Amino acid sequence: MKRIFSSLADGKGFDIALIVFPFAFLFVMAGLPLVYNVIMSFQEVDMFSLGSFARPFVGFKNYVTLFSQPETWPILKNTAIFVCASIAGQFVVGFGLALFFWTNFPGASWLRGLFLVSWVMPGLVVGAIWNWILSGDFGVLNYLLNTLGIIDGNIFWRSDPAYALWAVIIANIWLGTSFNMILLSVGLSAIPKDLFEAAELDGANAFQRFTTITLPMMRSTIGAVISLGLIFTLQQFDLFAAITSGGPNNASNVTQYWAWELSFRQYDFAQGATISVVMIVFVMIASIVYVRSTRHEVRG
Repeated sequence: MKRIFSSLADGKGFDIALIVFPFAFLFVMAGLPLVYNVIMSFQEVDMFSLGSFARPFVGFKNYVTLFSQPETWPILKNTAIFVCASIAGQFVVGFGLALFFWTNFPGASWLRGLFLVSWVMPGLVVGAIWNWILSGDFGVLNYLLNTLGIIDGNIFWRSDPAYALWAVIIANIWLGTSFNMILLSVGLSAIPKDLFEAAELDGANAFQRFTTITLPMMRSTIGAVISLGLIFTLQQFDLFAAITSGGPNNASNVTQYWAWELSFRQYDFAQGATISVVMIVFVMIASIVYVRSTRHEVRG
């Protein structure tokens, strides 16, 4: 023990301590709950056995029950639509804004900073704001669409099964666009401007410079943005709780909200844990893609 303290005192073991303490904190606060959740998905759990670790082991019964329920596949489909549409919308709008501010016009810096307001706002606050915007009777969105002549009558975005999921998608795109814009702006700023000047001298137009220089040089950044977008979108819960509550009739329900609903409304903790484990698999895949996308940047 004396040797350990002396090692820390003279600085030789300080780098080890910097790793051990954060790792122990992450293991206790994140690792143990994760392992507990995975184990619970293979057990029979109810309100009376929730506080006990020794519960009946049922194997893959919870997974078989989950995928045999009629609402599982529609909810998985909603999740896929929500994730793909949100990531695509956030990326396209964020990339467009990043290219727009890349021109560095007067006032671009402070105007770009205003877009961060959406990212720092809590999800429940964003949901409350979009509740007013998407209101069927007095919503701003219906007013604008009616004024422009795009629609003839009001659309009940939150209660119509055809629009409920897209109402949350629109709000989530607005919420995550600024994050995409900032990361993509960093990637754009790392591209040497000499490449664009040389290509322009060679006669390449703007589209050719974008496809042959910008996109290839942004490959790692784009991979990181999409991977992080997948992780953040799969854990999005606040907007569903604030806007649609998964309704009507599961039309806007997704796996992350369904897991909470099963666990804390229906008290089916085993099924909630099972859905969480399925989501963890997709998050791990996204994490692997993210690490591979940024690996050479870390080495550099």
